[in-house]
Amino acid sequence: MLLRAFDKFFKHEASGGILLMIAAAAAMMVANSSLNGAYDGALNSVLRVTLNGEGLEKPLILWINDGLMAVFFFLIGLELKREMLEGKLKNPADVMLPGMAAVGGMILPAVIFAAFNWGQPTIAGWAIPAATDIAFALGILALVGTRAPASLKVFLLTLAILDDLGAIVIIALFYTADLKLDYLYLALLPLGGLIWLNMKGAHRIAPALLLGTIMWFFVLKSGVHATLAGVITAFCIPLKDKWGKSPLHALEHGLTPYVLYLIVPIFAFANAGVVLGGLTADQMLAPLPIGIALGLIAGKQLGVFGVTFLMVKSGLARMPTGANWLHIYGISCLAGIGFTMSLFIGGLSFTDATLMNEVRLGVLAGSVVSAILGFATLKLAIARQPA
Repeated sequence: MLLRAFDKFFKHEASGGILLMIAAAAAMMVANSSLNGAYDGALNSVLRVTLNGEGLEKPLILWINDGLMAVFFFLIGLELKREMLEGKLKNPADVMLPGMAAVGGMILPAVIFAAFNWGQPTIAGWAIPAATDIAFALGILALVGTRAPASLKVFLLTLAILDDLGAIVIIALFYTADLKLDYLYLALLPLGGLIWLNMKGAHRIAPALLLGTIMWFFVLKSGVHATLAGVITAFCIPLKDKWGKSPLHALEHGLTPYVLYLIVPIFAFANAGVVLGGLTADQMLAPLPIGIALGLIAGKQLGVFGVTFLMVKSGLARMPTGANWLHIYGISCLAGIGFTMSLFIGGLSFTDATLMNEVRLGVLAGSVVSAILGFATLKLAIARQPA
C-alpha cells in the first residue's frame, strides 16, 4: 500500500513542485531551530579535491551551487536543444507570444527591483526576480486540475524555458568573476572534443560527459560561472546518433528524476533557510527583500500579462486555444514563482550572510504569494467555465 502511494505520488505532475516546497519548509524549520548551528556548519564545511596542490577547495554550499546545479543546467540545456530541434521552440510563430511575454516578464521585475535599490550596493541583485522556476510553476498548474486548457501548460512551459534561457545569458554576461584566460583557453580543448562527438553522431554518452566534466573544471577555474559548462555540454549531445537512436532523449529521460527529486530539493534545502529570529519590520521592508518580492509578484504579472494583452489585441499573436484573460492572468502569477533560479542568482549576487537572508526572505515571500494568487485565479477561471 505504501509503495503504491509513493509510486502514485512520483507519477503525478505536481510531485517535483511539492517535493521542492517540502525541502524549502524543512530548510526554514532547521534554520530556526537548535539545529541552525549544525546546518550552517555543514554547509560551510570545506571539501577539497586536489592533486599535487592543484584542484578545487570549496565549502559544501558552493559544491552544491556550482557542482550539482551544473547538472541542473545540463538538463535545462538538453530540454532547450530538444525543444529547438523538434519541440515547442521549433516553429517561430508558436514561440512569439510566450517569447515576448518572457521578455516582458524579465524586464519589468528588474525595473521594479531597480526602483527600490537604485544607487545602493544591493542593485547587484537586479536579476533575482527576473527568473521563473519551471518545476514549481508547473507543479502548481498540475494541482489546478485537468480542466485547465492544455494550451496553458504549453504557454507556461515555453515561457519558463525561454525565461531560463534568458537567465543563462544574464549569468554569462553579468555574473562572471575575475577572468583567467588561461583556464578559459584550456576549456576550448574539451569543447572541441564535444563538438567533434556531436558532429559524428556518437552513440556513447560517457565520453561526452567526461569531456563536459573537464570543461566544467576549467570554466570554474576561469571565473566564468561553471553552470554554463553544463548548458554547453548539453548542446553537444547528439539528438540522433549514426544508427538513428537519440542519446539526447535517453540522457534527458534518465537524468530528469535525479534532478527533479534529488538535486533540486538538495539545492532548496541548502539555500532556502531563512533565519526569522530577530527579524525586524525594518529588515522585512528593506529595499532588497521588497524589491525582490514586488518584482516577482507585480513585475511578473505586469510583464507577462501586459505583453500578452498587447500582442493579442494588436493582432500580432493569437490567444492560446481555449484560454481566456483570467487564465492568462493566472499563468502570469505563476511566472512569479522564482524560487530555484532566483535563489541561485541571489547566491551569485551576494556573499554577505545578512544580505542572503534578505534575498531568501524576498524570494520565498514573492514565490509563495505568486503561487497562491496563480492557483486561486486558475481555480476561479475553471469554476467559471461551462461544465
